[in-house]
Amino acid sequence: METLKDVFLLEARDQLEALETTLLALERDPGDETQIHGAFRAAHTIKGSSSMAEAMGITAFTHNVENVLQRMRDGELVVESELVSALLGCADHIRVLLDFFARDADIDEPTRSQGQVLLARLKPWLEPASVPRQIPLVASPSSASGRGGEECLGSDAWHISLRLGQEIFQRGVEPIGLIRYLAGLGELVRVLPITDALPAPEQMDAELCYLGFEMAFRGAVVRADIEDAFAFLQGECVLHILPPHSPLAELGRVLQVQAPGREVELAQQLRQVDMLDLDDEALLIDWLAGQQSEDAAPVPVPVPQAETDELAAPAAVASDAVAPRRAQPGQPSVPAHAQLRVDADKLDRLVDLVGELVIAGAAASVIAARVGREDLNEALSVLSGLIEDMRDSAMQMRMVQIGATFNRFQRVVRDVSRELGKEIELLTEGGETELDKSVVEKIGDPLMHLVRNSMDHGIESAELRLARGKPARGRLTLRAQHEAGSILIQIRDDGGGLDTERILAKAVERKLVQPKQTLTEAEIHQLIFEPGFSTAEQVTELSGRGVGMDVVRRNIQALRGSVTVESRPGQGCAFTIRLPLTLAIIDGFRVGIGDSHFVIPLDMVAECIQHDRQARSCDYINLRGKLLPFVRLRELFGDEGDSAVSDVAENLVVVKHGGQQVGIVVEKLYGEMQAVIKPLGVMFQGIKGLAGCTLLGTGEIAVILDIPSLIAQLMRSSVNHAAAVLE
Repeated sequence: METLKDVFLLEARDQLEALETTLLALERDPGDETQIHGAFRAAHTIKGSSSMAEAMGITAFTHNVENVLQRMRDGELVVESELVSALLGCADHIRVLLDFFARDADIDEPTRSQGQVLLARLKPWLEPASVPRQIPLVASPSSASGRGGEECLGSDAWHISLRLGQEIFQRGVEPIGLIRYLAGLGELVRVLPITDALPAPEQMDAELCYLGFEMAFRGAVVRADIEDAFAFLQGECVLHILPPHSPLAELGRVLQVQAPGREVELAQQLRQVDMLDLDDEALLIDWLAGQQSEDAAPVPVPVPQAETDELAAPAAVASDAVAPRRAQPGQPSVPAHAQLRVDADKLDRLVDLVGELVIAGAAASVIAARVGREDLNEALSVLSGLIEDMRDSAMQMRMVQIGATFNRFQRVVRDVSRELGKEIELLTEGGETELDKSVVEKIGDPLMHLVRNSMDHGIESAELRLARGKPARGRLTLRAQHEAGSILIQIRDDGGGLDTERILAKAVERKLVQPKQTLTEAEIHQLIFEPGFSTAEQVTELSGRGVGMDVVRRNIQALRGSVTVESRPGQGCAFTIRLPLTLAIIDGFRVGIGDSHFVIPLDMVAECIQHDRQARSCDYINLRGKLLPFVRLRELFGDEGDSAVSDVAENLVVVKHGGQQVGIVVEKLYGEMQAVIKPLGVMFQGIKGLAGCTLLGTGEIAVILDIPSLIAQLMRSSVNHAAAVLE
């Protein structure tokens, strides 16, 4: 079961993402009230939950951010770029404070000093405006007689009557956290716990809450501030708030609602803890007695419509003290536990077990085929179908939308464009595209480098863009889509494109290519991924050192992916990353040479045809009018001498990736299978063309081929061979 700390950290980080997203949206559209309210809610939630988790340093710092957002929400502040920058800096600082809290570490002095600097930066917006926020005037007990001549309470404190729902513990809410948070808004004068709902000890459930509270609170607040303290308990509490010096009859009605049949006893308890004076107690008891003599039904305290909508306060009967959450009109009723948060490690363990189940099922199928019993084969066929469904379900649980990753780059683009002095906007498309969470976690750094590289090298300055007839503001687009069992992620800019002549000259200078060597445009573009390659004339903090692009390609290839470049001079450049949807279990096509087994990802297999093994004078064939280069697996991983004397028939498996097709010559075709991907040992990691391995039902090991790497290797060798022939 997750601890309160774990729930708080997860919730707080989610809210920080929401805060950052809304602030960036506000900078683009300062008048968007929806985003203003969203930013305030995010900060308010962080402050409230941090107080409940006893992270008081985070509570205190976030309180200042919330105050600024409150003034923004009240229309006292105009959203401006400098204010957004200050708030974004505060969000970054809260993220650092969360890291300290996660490690149970004390905040170090540099971090504390940074917090003070940020608060000083916020000070101009924290100070009251020329017309301060209006606080409703409260009449003094000597001058006010209530509404319509009613007697008023003598207390100058707010009276808060709260009855909590029984299931709040299961949501990670602690009553002491609520009280501590409220105390942070002002002075909590008195707290009276209400234990009327406590059952007999033998009937108590440790996971349920039976408490209520009567509280006296003093502070320069309005009703909405107190309501906000309990906003995350919508529908799970019954709350009544009375301002200072309220009519005595209103408190009487609250007691009738919160303690039916025990109103007088509760009034006496309030007197004992000094929440009522003697005169008020006597007047209140007289009023309650008069109500009973009239045999009047208890009437709920009049509450504004906004309160009833937000706090679900219909409480005419005692059972409403634990009122369930109500569905909003027009929305389907969703059970409280329709969604379950699962630890990622547990999910990974489930996928590992499903993988082992796939291997065990394959082994059982081999044994069943050997035994030859029809009923056993039928049962295993059903079992195989169930295993496949289980595999798909387990993998689906690991799939996450890439939109969250894309959204993080809004902040990156904003900050880097300011650093470079350029106007750049980021557009995202296909954010709903799903892929394995392990892929999402590992693709962040390559994407970050490509985005920063496009902004620094690709998009021109505003002056140069205007001179070229372009809009002053550059555009960077992140796009994701599914294609043939893979996911394509594209980073496209509308800048100047790649300078092929300059790239080629630099490559010749660094002896990466020969001076007279002929390269295609695509091959020239690929040179930017060579280690240490850079055409930048000036080294900056962002780029120019010649490190990064080779790491980008290496990291993407480690994910069994590939990256290609498309450039148009003066129009822009696009980097396209192709990745597998998952790194755990794939559908494969098993082939073999001799006694060795190999697996090709099924989504990359186009067709299989019979191959004439006597045609050994060239390394390509004519496939329906098109030249198709091919490679023999035996020549790559086997013994060429055995191949020369062998009379075993050969087959050509046509594979495709990234718009290119090549052939792989094999000797045996075994058919489709589910392959559980296992990493290769250290001694095999330097061999190109291998992506991993898998265990067959027979107990043998099959190597999974890295098709993108093989295609690139074959295309390079074909070009070099053609160049040698031309010379």
